Amino acid sequence: MSSAKSSILLIYTGGTIGMMKDYTSGALKAFDFSQLLKNIPELNQLDCTISSYSFERPIDSSNMNPTHWVAISDIVAEKYDEYDGFVVLHGSDTMSYTASALSFLLENLGKPVILTGSQLPIGDLRTDAKENLITAIQIAALKKKGKAVIQEVGLYFEYKLYRGNRTTKINAEHFQAFASLNYPQLIESGVHLTVFNEYLLPQKKKLGLKSHRNMDDNVAILKIFPGINKNVIDAMLGTKNLKALVLETYGSGNAPMEEWFLERLNNAIINGIHIINVTQCSGGAVMMGHYETSSRLKKMQVINGKDITTEAAITKAMYLLGSGVSQDLFKTVFETSLRGEMM
Repeated sequence: MSSAKSSILLIYTGGTIGMMKDYTSGALKAFDFSQLLKNIPELNQLDCTISSYSFERPIDSSNMNPTHWVAISDIVAEKYDEYDGFVVLHGSDTMSYTASALSFLLENLGKPVILTGSQLPIGDLRTDAKENLITAIQIAALKKKGKAVIQEVGLYFEYKLYRGNRTTKINAEHFQAFASLNYPQLIESGVHLTVFNEYLLPQKKKLGLKSHRNMDDNVAILKIFPGINKNVIDAMLGTKNLKALVLETYGSGNAPMEEWFLERLNNAIINGIHIINVTQCSGGAVMMGHYETSSRLKKMQVINGKDITTEAAITKAMYLLGSGVSQDLFKTVFETSLRGEMM
């Protein structure tokens, strides 16, 4: 790896990783990132310079929304030429949604944007915050022949770097909180950092970063379940201004075959609502037409979500709608991998 010193910008949005325990009162308080090197002296061993930027009002990630995603994207775009890499500190609950959204908002990304966080506060005795933070910065600083090794949005947690738009939070208690069930890890942190180059996004000739600012939140997610009734479907499809519905189906894309259900989906599509078929399974892919229970969906032009995560599907829909992709092209563009989010 190159010995040229990298400059890294830490962007703190909120979340557990930015909290310290006040040992006198036992209460959690916000960590002062200007004192980062003083509190985590191990960072001095990294061959990079670290600056920090904090949201004026750090937020719990449960309150994360598209406005915040655009704000993070704007910071990266504004500081893009000043820094070699970016580490976004974020609460774990919605981190996969944010990682997915940023992957779409930041087009032609040629530098690493690594999201990380922790299950325990940075000052806690058994915290996972230090390791996650130190290694995320180290990964963001990685260069080979003067170029960034990672040129995409990644999510680092518990010794593994994943493609951000392939991740899902799978556990609220364990340190191994995230998984990427349909795509291999990009880096594993052990005694050494092992980079799996074959799984990185191909480094094309970059056209320069293009930062998008529009996301349309007239979208919804509906999980199919046995016994789902007409009132539920009608209420969801009758939502005012609804433009896209992510339909979480069974297995490889199967859904009930009752005529009333299929008619309602078909009418919604005729009326311009995009229906996106994703599997509610943790891993695996939609294969419409593989079983009879999905062949009708295929015929009525339901969008094939393939092996995309729900998090990436909903943020991709927001991004495409916000980008003004035409009604006729939406299905084709959605079914195309834009940032390595689907097969």
